[in-house]
Order: sequence, then C-alpha cells, then structure tokens
Amino acid sequence: MASEDSGDGLREETMSANRRHTWEGCSVLLDINDGDRLVFAMLTHGATLKIGKKKFPLAPLIGCPFGSLFKVETSSNGSHLARFFPSSAPEAATEQVKDHCHASVEFKDNRSLVDNNTAQGLSSEDIDSMRREGATGEEIVEALITNSSTFDKKTTFSQEKYKVKKQKKYAPKVLLRRPFSRSICEAYFKKSPTRIGSLRVDALSLLLSMANVGAYSDVLVLDTVGGLLTGAVAERLGGTGYVCCTYFGSSNLPIDIVRMFNFSSDVNSRIVQASFTDLIGEDNDEPSSQPDNPKAHAANTNTLLSADSIIPKSLVPVLHDESLEEVIVSNAKFSYSKEIFSELNPMQTSPHAHSRSLNEDGRNAQPCSISEKLIPPGRKASTELIKTWKRRGFTSLIVAAPEMEVDSLVQKLLSLICYSGPFAVYHHCLQPLAICMHNLQTSKMALSLQISEPWLREYQVLPSRTHPHMQTSGFGGYILSGIRVCGGSGS
Repeated sequence: MASEDSGDGLREETMSANRRHTWEGCSVLLDINDGDRLVFAMLTHGATLKIGKKKFPLAPLIGCPFGSLFKVETSSNGSHLARFFPSSAPEAATEQVKDHCHASVEFKDNRSLVDNNTAQGLSSEDIDSMRREGATGEEIVEALITNSSTFDKKTTFSQEKYKVKKQKKYAPKVLLRRPFSRSICEAYFKKSPTRIGSLRVDALSLLLSMANVGAYSDVLVLDTVGGLLTGAVAERLGGTGYVCCTYFGSSNLPIDIVRMFNFSSDVNSRIVQASFTDLIGEDNDEPSSQPDNPKAHAANTNTLLSADSIIPKSLVPVLHDESLEEVIVSNAKFSYSKEIFSELNPMQTSPHAHSRSLNEDGRNAQPCSISEKLIPPGRKASTELIKTWKRRGFTSLIVAAPEMEVDSLVQKLLSLICYSGPFAVYHHCLQPLAICMHNLQTSKMALSLQISEPWLREYQVLPSRTHPHMQTSGFGGYILSGIRVCGGSGS
C-alpha cells in the first residue's frame, strides 16, 4: 500500500515538473489548419481524431511538447499523424518579402479566368492513385499546381490562396496547444459562445483584474459559464488561496471545464463548492445539518426556497450543448468525452469510479493515466474553511451568471466578502447592471462603482494586407465593479 502511494506521488511529481510535454490522460486543444477547427481531446492510446473522412490515432502526440506541429503521413501501416518542423523564420520572412516585391511590379489580374471545371488536368482517380503509392500531401499539392492551366495566370495573392486551400484539404496540419484560460475561452467563444455565456477573453481578463485576484486570495465565485471562470481564477492563484464556487438551492452548478486545465492535486484541492445557505448559516458542526431548533430549521427552509426562486429552470439540469459534440474527440475504447463533459455531479463521483468502470468492462484497471489519481476539483468545502470565511470573509467576489437576476444575487453575496473587498459582475446586458449599480448606491453597500464595456479588435498584419478581421466580435458584454464598504443594509 505504501509503495502504491509513493508511486502515485512520484508520478504526480514527475507530471508537475514536466508540464511542457503531454502525458497520457492529459487534456489538449488541437488546432487544425490554423484555426479552422478547434478540438478538445484527452490523449490516450485509443483516442482518435477525425480529419476529413478519416480517423487518426492520437498516440503519437503523447510525450510531445506543447506547440508541436503534426501533419498527415501515409506509410505501409496506413495514414497517421507525424511530427514535423516548419522552415526557419528568417527563410520564411525572406520568401515573403520576395513575393511582396514580385507582387508590387506585376500587372496581372483574374479577369480572363473562367471557372468551367476544365483547368485542372488531374482527376480524383489520379489523386487516389498517388495516395495509394504513398505520396505526401505536399506532393499532391505540387501535382495539382503543375497540372493547373490557370495557376500561372493568377495573381500572387490568388496563387497563395490556392495553395492554402489545397494544403488544408490534402496536407492538413494539427497544432498541439496547451489548454489554459485564454485558449479555452477563445475555443468556446468561437464554437459555442452560449456555453460560456458569451464571455470573451478580454472580458474574462477584466473580471480577474477588477476583482484583484492574486496569490493567497480567497475568491468567492458564482459561475454559470461551465467552470471557465472558476478555472481562470484557480489558474491565477497558482495553488495558493481558495476558490469557492457557491450556488443557490440544493444542487451545485456544473464546472466541467475546470478538468481541461490539467490542474495538479494541489490546485484541485483548493477548488471547493459551498451553498449559499451554508455560507450564511449559523456555526454548526456540519454544514447543512438538521438543526435541533424547529424555528431554525424553518428559517433555513425559507432561505433555501427563496434562493431556489432566483435560479431559472434552464440552469437546474447540467448544461449540455449538442453543438459541442464536434469539439469532443471520439474514443473507441474509453468514453472520455463523458469524462470531459460529464453530466454527473463531480461531488457525487468517486475518484476511482473510472477504474471501477474499466473493471466492469473487463479491461485492465492498471493506472495508465496520471489524471485518474488526481483529486477531482469541486469538492465540498470543509467545516473549518466555512467557519474561517464566516469570520474573515472572502477577499473578493466574481459573478458570471447572465441568466440569473443580478440585483438580488449581488446584494446577497456582498455580505460574504470582507470590507474593502473588490467585486466584479459580468452580464451581457446593460440594464440589469445599471439597476444593480443604482441599488448598491442607494443602500451604501459599495463605493467606486463603475460599469465598463470591454473592447477588442483583432488585426491581420501582413505586407500590404493589414486590416481588421472582417468577422470579428463587436460586443463583449458589460462588467460592474466596485468595492464593498461598511454601511447600509448589507452590513
């Protein structure tokens, strides 16, 4: 038994010391063809990734550093993903400058080009034959360019677009990215913004800054955006302090996105959950225990019922968006998509439930993944922690609950943070925050109140082609921030 514990500790220590490389069981973000598709995956020997009409195993990605590039190669064993190293930056820059200089002196245009499907002399049968012979994607692209009768008549920019289009189809590239706050937020905002409440990456950064989230902070979070806010706060704390996810009613809110951050046990142990009733209740030996006084029991029941009235019915079940099925990598041997986007309450799931499921299927239950031994995030807060927070208060408060009534929520939660503690509230509409700001001013519960609108514009920076992206997001919601003070009805 002691040897198993020491082995688990050694594996976890090795994983923490080697965070620059992937390991079996870790979550990754796969960027296919420079952002055309963003796929979350859990790296195992049985996991596969679908590109086009084919599935490729993800085993070659295990042990590679984050930021590695992979391309599809064909061998005697079939098609697979192989790591490759792109050309050096100086050579690419020199080639780009030459293309730009050539483009500045040419006088060609595309007026004489007619799309009649006769310009390409290479048929689909010829391409399939090249693939069976083991031709690489680059060779197929070069053959398409050579057999195109209109390629030389195109402008330089049109030729480059043609190459990129064919490369994405016949020579796709996969970038192995580390899942952290920015990459996860950008991926969800692009694929399924409703899953995270349309929370943009700049709004997420402002929430953390305005709430003064730093080391050794105890942050109270109301997170209805799937756990993205909770994971971002825990990432900034870096294993110091605590993140307490509160909820109203009897069931906690889902924080499944936290599992994608690849947190260690030290960080996961500092992500806890506690109901609002437990945080404001009297000091008992156990939170939410049945009191001996029937009047106190009636008071707790009334508080719970009033809290339930705040929660819309759409948030009672765990959020599961069908549009995210494209983001989940299918696995023929293990149901890892259920592990990433689990509809089970993480508080009710045993840390060894996955091992038991493997035994029931008749498979080997040996610890092949380090993540199976980690402490799951979102455990119930201990009695000592709750007593400490009742005595000292939280250092800051962050609310991201676009589907809830913000005004009543903030006034209830402000009483849980310490005096001079900052808070930040996100909402995609202005009017609820304006009403909340007015009520806080009249009740004298907070100072330095302001409503900010984050603004972000992404640019394409290329020679003679620098301009804002045409499909950029023009709206990022609103953020109400302030500082809690002593005074008013909230005291």
